[in-house]
Amino acid sequence: MKRLGPGGLEVIVVPEPGSKEYDTRRARLRKDAEDSGVSDQDANTAANESLREEPQWRSRGPKTERGRGPKGARPGNA
Repeated sequence: MKRLGPGGLEVIVVPEPGSKEYDTRRARLRKDAEDSGVSDQDANTAANESLREEPQWRSRGPKTERGRGPKGARPGNA
């Protein structure tokens, strides 16, 4: 997905785990696995592994300093 960012620059927006687009993709992969004869539990595992292998579907970590945890427990803050 592409959007215009600051200064009119094109920014590529990649779905994060937990987003609607990510969940939709995971559901499709799971259904495809089930349709090919994989059990429900194994289809769930296969869908998760498939998404983890593709770099554009991986989480990129916390978006803010607050997301890194308590200030005293962050690496580099002794």
